[in-house]
Amino acid sequence: MASAVSGEELGVLAAEQAALRRVATLVARGVAPEQVFAAVTEEAGQLLSVGFAHLGRYESDGTMTILASSGRTVDLFPVGRRWSLGGKNTSTLVFETGGPARIESFSDASGPLGVAAREDGVGSSVGTPVIVEGRLWGVMAVGYSATGQPLPADTEARLANFTDLVATAIANAEGRAELARLAEEQAALRRVATLVARGVPPGELFAAVTEEVGLLLGTGLAGMARYGSDDTVTVVATWAAEADYGGAHPLVPGPWPLDGGDIASMIWRTGRPVRIEDYEGVPGPIAAFVRDELGVTSSVASPIVVESELWGVLFVHSKRTQPLPRDTESRLTGFTELVATAVANAEGRAGLARLAEEQAALRRVATLVARGVRPEALFAAVVDEVRQLLPVEFAMMVRFEPDGTGTTVANSSPIGDPFGVGARWPLGGKNVMTAVAQTGRPARLDSYTDASGPVGVAVRDWGVRSSVGAPVIVEGRPWGVVTVSSMREQPLTADTEARLASFTELLATAIANAESRAALAASRARIVAAADETRRRIERDLHDGIQQRLVVLGLQLRAAQAGVPLQPSELDDVLSRVADGLASVFDELREISHGIHPAILSKGGLKLALKALGRRSTVPVELHMPAARRLPDQVEAAAYYVVS
Repeated sequence: MASAVSGEELGVLAAEQAALRRVATLVARGVAPEQVFAAVTEEAGQLLSVGFAHLGRYESDGTMTILASSGRTVDLFPVGRRWSLGGKNTSTLVFETGGPARIESFSDASGPLGVAAREDGVGSSVGTPVIVEGRLWGVMAVGYSATGQPLPADTEARLANFTDLVATAIANAEGRAELARLAEEQAALRRVATLVARGVPPGELFAAVTEEVGLLLGTGLAGMARYGSDDTVTVVATWAAEADYGGAHPLVPGPWPLDGGDIASMIWRTGRPVRIEDYEGVPGPIAAFVRDELGVTSSVASPIVVESELWGVLFVHSKRTQPLPRDTESRLTGFTELVATAVANAEGRAGLARLAEEQAALRRVATLVARGVRPEALFAAVVDEVRQLLPVEFAMMVRFEPDGTGTTVANSSPIGDPFGVGARWPLGGKNVMTAVAQTGRPARLDSYTDASGPVGVAVRDWGVRSSVGAPVIVEGRPWGVVTVSSMREQPLTADTEARLASFTELLATAIANAESRAALAASRARIVAAADETRRRIERDLHDGIQQRLVVLGLQLRAAQAGVPLQPSELDDVLSRVADGLASVFDELREISHGIHPAILSKGGLKLALKALGRRSTVPVELHMPAARRLPDQVEAAAYYVVS
C-alpha cells in the first residue's frame, strides 16, 4: 500500500514537473506574455483538477484585469474584463494581505467578484499572489463548484510554483519591454537632437518634438505651448493620433489666459511638472476646452525652462479611462531639455543676427553724425533705420517746444504719413509722447484703448495698438522723443526701450554738435562785428580827436613861423623842423587810421576801397569785381584786409 501511495505521489510530482517544465520552456523562449498566461492557467487547471483557473493583474485604480482564464468560468471571467476589488473574495484578500488566501465557502462572499462567483456556482477557491521584483503584481486563483470538495491543503504551495514562473515571465517581459522602450526613447531623442544640431527653424523643431512624444508615449494628443509676457499661453505645435483624431489635431485658438486649474496655468505658477487624471470640475477656459472640445480625460505636462526662465510647456493628453503611466513626466523631461537647448541656440543665433543688424544701423547713423550732415537728413535717416530694425509700422521723432507742444521733425511709415514733418501737437493726456516729456524717461503704452490727448487719440485712430518712446537728452535736458508704434496685437518686445536708447544717444550727440557749431559760428560773428566796431571807434577817435589837434598845432606852428622876423635864423629853422615833424606824424597817423578801417570802405563800399588801394600800390593792379551790390560789413572788411 505504501508503495502504491509513493508511486501515486511520484506520478503527481512528475506531472507537476512536466507542467512546470512546459511553462518554463515558454518563459525561456521569451514568448509573448499573453501566451505564457494562457498556458499557465490551462496547465494549473488540469494539474490541480479544479473547475476553473484565472490570472488577474492588479491596477493602480483598485481594480483587477483578467489576463487569462480556463475552465467553466471562462464566460464569467473573460480576458480583458475589469473587476472592482472589495468585499470577501479570493482576489481581494490576496490584494489586501499580499499572501495566499482561501475561501472554503462562497455562501457569505461579497463584493463584485464574490457575488458574481457565488451566483455562478463557485463553492471554494484558493488564490496565490504574483510577486514581480518585490511588488504585488497580480493573483492566480483556482476553485471548485459549490458541489465539490474543499481544495487540498497543498493547493497554495503547488499554485505558487506556477505563479513563480509567471513572475519570472513578467519580469523578463517587462525587462525586454523596458529595453525596447528605452531604445525607442533614445532613438526619438537622437532624432530630435539631430534637428537641434542642424539648427532647423523653431516651428519645424516644435512639430517634430510633439510628434515624437505622441508616438513614443502612445497618447491621443501632444502639444507644445509658449508663455507670453502678458500672463497668457499660446499653443505653438500640436500632434494627434490617427486612431483617436484621424491624425488631424482640432484647431486650438489662443492666446489663453493663465487663470485656471489646467496644466499650463499650474506650471506657470509652480514651475514643476503637472498631472491631471480627471478633468471633472477643473476650473478655467483651457480646462473647459480640453474637456469639452477635445474629449480629454487626463493630461501630463512638463515645463520648458530656457536659461533659468520658464519659456513654455510640453504636454500630452489622453482620452482613455486609465491614467497615463507614472513615468510620463520623467520621459517628457528628456524632450523639454532638448527643446530648451534648441530655443536657447535659436535665440542666441537670432540675438547675434539682430545685434549685427543693430550695430550696422548704428554705424550708418554714427557715420552721418561724424560727417556733420544737416539735422533734417540725420533725423530722417534715424527714424528709417529704427522702423526697419525693430520692425514696426511707424517711427517718429518729435522736438519738444517751450510752449508745451511737440513738433514732428521726422517720421517713417510704409503705409502713409499720419504725422507730417512740421506738424505741431499739444502735449497732454495719456500717450507716450506726453509721458516722455513729463518724466524725461522711456515710456510704453501696450494698449491704446484708453489713450487720451490729441496725440493719443490721433495714434489710436490710425490703428496703432502699442508704442514705445525714448527721450533725446541733450546736455541734461529732454530735447525731444523718438517713438515707434505697432499695429499688431502683441505688444512691442521688452527690449525696445533699450534698443531705441542707442539711437537717441547718437541723436543727442549730433544735436549737441550742431548746436555747438551754431553757437561757435554766432560767437565768431559777434567777435568779428565787435572787432569791426572797435576799429571804427578807434578811427573816429583818431580822426575827430588826435588828428584834429595835430592839424591845429601844425597850423599854429606855421603861423608862428610866418610871424617870426628874419632874424635870428636859428629860431626859424627850429620851428620849420617842428612843423615838418608834425606833418610827418599826421601823415603816419592817418595811414594807421586808414589801416584800421578805411573811410572809403565804410562810405563807398568794397569796390571803391579796393580801387583806391590799387592806385596806391607800387605794382600795377587790375581789379575785377562783378558784384555791384553792397555786401555785409564783416564780409567787406574781411575781403579788404585779405587783398591789402
